[in-house]
Amino acid sequence: MKLKDPLVKKVNLKRITGIAVALLPIALLATNSQAATPQTVNVVGYSIVSKAYTALETAFSHTAAGQGVTFTNSFGASTTQAQDVVAGQSADVVNFSLNPDLALLINAGLVSKKWASVKAVKAQKGIVTDSVVAIVVRPGNPLGIHSWNDLLNSGVKIVTPDPISSGSARWNLLAAYESQIDQGSNATAANTYINALIKNVISEPSSGSKALSAFIAGTGNALLAYESDALNAFASGQKIQIVQTPQNLLIENPAALTTTGSSNPAAVAFYDFIFSKAGQQIWLQQHFRPTIKSLQAVSKTTFYTPITLNTITALGGWAKVTPKFFSPTGIITQAESANGYTS
Repeated sequence: MKLKDPLVKKVNLKRITGIAVALLPIALLATNSQAATPQTVNVVGYSIVSKAYTALETAFSHTAAGQGVTFTNSFGASTTQAQDVVAGQSADVVNFSLNPDLALLINAGLVSKKWASVKAVKAQKGIVTDSVVAIVVRPGNPLGIHSWNDLLNSGVKIVTPDPISSGSARWNLLAAYESQIDQGSNATAANTYINALIKNVISEPSSGSKALSAFIAGTGNALLAYESDALNAFASGQKIQIVQTPQNLLIENPAALTTTGSSNPAAVAFYDFIFSKAGQQIWLQQHFRPTIKSLQAVSKTTFYTPITLNTITALGGWAKVTPKFFSPTGIITQAESANGYTS
């Protein structure tokens, strides 16, 4: 039986100390009322955005709106992070791998149903970054993997995260499935392909970042990962090679203010910042594809363009994708079970 890695997440908690205004002179109440305004922003996100938020928070602290603002950060597997917020994890700004994880918070009343129509993010529809799926191989590409089809070759040992906890895993497997449709296969053939691909999976860590770490440490010989994560690893000197597949799926990562974040001026200002041109330039530096139109032309010279680049709409949208692929009777759930993966 193949086992999944447990999720281990480090959470840095900070608290603002309350002020005992009852003991202060009346003349000082107005001043201390201003001082008591929330200046801590709790950020919760999926695993690979940790480094990007370090850069974003540092840059924001040098703006007028960021003066005196402190941050707490919690990053891990996307679905697990969303579930933790629903269970009580403090969060003002959330950034998940995919919309269904954000929907968990919307259904719990923790994020407004109109989250994507906030003025500052309306043009980007609440999608703070884009990416695509990367196939990562060993230097020199010894197995000659150049396409999605090559992942079925004899000897290929794939690392990809756990689709129960990881948004990255769901993007990876959906991109693989859709690659077959894009090449002219019918649904039956695409189902057969995804079963064969999962048969070649030897490790399913709990998150995208853990999957990359496992691969770098020597597990497997092909990794399915976020393009942004793979490019960051390559830029940092890791000995990997990235395959640019002819077919790919556009990864769209949502970010939203929670109900507590909406009433926190510092959180609102920071949320606006990560969608702004200045913030999007930082995302671009971290190898994410920007969603602000003025920077998309720049990104075309930075990132490769697949022959076919579909969006989740091509598969019917998340409302159809989730039950079709990830419900207990879903295509990918059944393929996982057939190949020995258990939750």
